[in-house]
Amino acid sequence: MTEYPAIASPARTQAILNRYRLSAKKSLGQNFLVDLNVLSNIVEAAEITGDDDVIEIGPGIGGLTEQLAKVAHRVLGFEIDQNLLPVLQETLAPYSNIKIINQDILKANLPQVVKTELTGKHPLKVVANLPYYITTPIVMNLLAGDLAFDAIVVMMQKEVAERLTAVPGTKAYGSLSVIVQERNNVEISFIVPRTAFIPQPKVDSAIIKLTPKLAKEVVPFDEKRFAGFVRGCFMHQRKTLWNNLLGFFGKTDAAKETITKVLADVQIDPGDRSEQLTIDQFVNLANAFHDNGILN
Repeated sequence: MTEYPAIASPARTQAILNRYRLSAKKSLGQNFLVDLNVLSNIVEAAEITGDDDVIEIGPGIGGLTEQLAKVAHRVLGFEIDQNLLPVLQETLAPYSNIKIINQDILKANLPQVVKTELTGKHPLKVVANLPYYITTPIVMNLLAGDLAFDAIVVMMQKEVAERLTAVPGTKAYGSLSVIVQERNNVEISFIVPRTAFIPQPKVDSAIIKLTPKLAKEVVPFDEKRFAGFVRGCFMHQRKTLWNNLLGFFGKTDAAKETITKVLADVQIDPGDRSEQLTIDQFVNLANAFHDNGILN
């Protein structure tokens, strides 16, 4: 069998693009990663072993897919761009443990696809270089779904990664920080410079790793309702928590009375701003409103 350089090497990437007359589609947020050290570090950050099944989102021409296939049990790739299917069929031909599905990850019935394509007997991880323009919807969709992931390791815009990992009292701390960190341990594994791609994006990227929290002191009465409540608390970041709660529950006398009671019960100052609250405080607050019958 002919030995080829790694797909993500700069020379081979350019050769593949030239052969198929491909160019990165801005509409799909395509940028091709051409730094093998970065790819190796992504696989290492995800701690991929031969027992792991991996879901990849947006394989592109197969650079990361190839590195995953070398160590994983099986790789399931979701590629929305139909023009890339023949490219992937050629570049990934040496690997028998890869399945590419031509589907939008946001529209896919992921549990059904996983049930059909994977045995369910192996740890499941997501590893991907996400398109910037739909990073947040993809992450939130994965976390809100019915599949249990051992880890989600994805590349995203550095600014978004900083929001995901932000702590109370910082400018980047917001609803996204709270919703994601309530259920997951979140860390930035490393920064990826824009020079690692062709074409170069305008900003640097970051590899972020999410692993589920196995033990929590407090849990929301309902994850989806909790997420909606937190978004309401951050509706207007320049306003106090009190004003945001009025906007969420309404300005009736009954709502004001309940808000006053709940804030006193959980010992939160109505004049505080949402960005000052810890995640446990948000959970306690949501649960208290549920117990008082106005958050169901």
